[in-house]
Amino acid sequence: MLESVGSLTGSPWIYAMVAASILLDVFVPVLPSGVLVIMAATAAAAGSGAVPAQVPADAPDMLVLTLCATTASVLGDLVAYRLAWRGGARLHRALARSRRLRTAQERLGSALARGGGALVVLARFAPAGRSVVSLIAGAAHRRARDFLPWSALAGLSWAVYSVALGYFGAHWLGATWLATGVSLLALGGAGAGATYLMRRA
Repeated sequence: MLESVGSLTGSPWIYAMVAASILLDVFVPVLPSGVLVIMAATAAAAGSGAVPAQVPADAPDMLVLTLCATTASVLGDLVAYRLAWRGGARLHRALARSRRLRTAQERLGSALARGGGALVVLARFAPAGRSVVSLIAGAAHRRARDFLPWSALAGLSWAVYSVALGYFGAHWLGATWLATGVSLLALGGAGAGATYLMRRA
């Protein structure tokens, strides 16, 4: 696998691609940011010598990859939060048309006010959950100090989990498409579990 994507994972531009994908997927949740992080982490595992494979000498660094993914996640949340804050009236009108979104806004607002920001962390793993939480928090004019620390924890948790999946998947199954597929299934499983827990909460 790494030979076929070596031109991607072996370039310093991988960090920029990962950051851009994560930064933008708060607005376009279908972007494959998780796929890129896992592939880069798989290359990092091989490049560190943990997995026998032919990879470029400049394979991604695990720590830099984790910090890059975390920072991009928080910045994306912050951009969505600020845009929703400034366009709150328009977003409120859009939310008012949907009873479910209106209920979600009320519940999120009360959860953040009570310090229940664990919801923000769960939402980072759920499909499109990050987008909904960031936009609703901004539209409801929730204080940044109630939202951003949880956003940072969410971004770090997601980044560490995704990088660990790529690394250990490669370590246990080798630097193959099978390892990437299993890692992506694990990431999807975490998303399904987060969605279930959010609905229960």
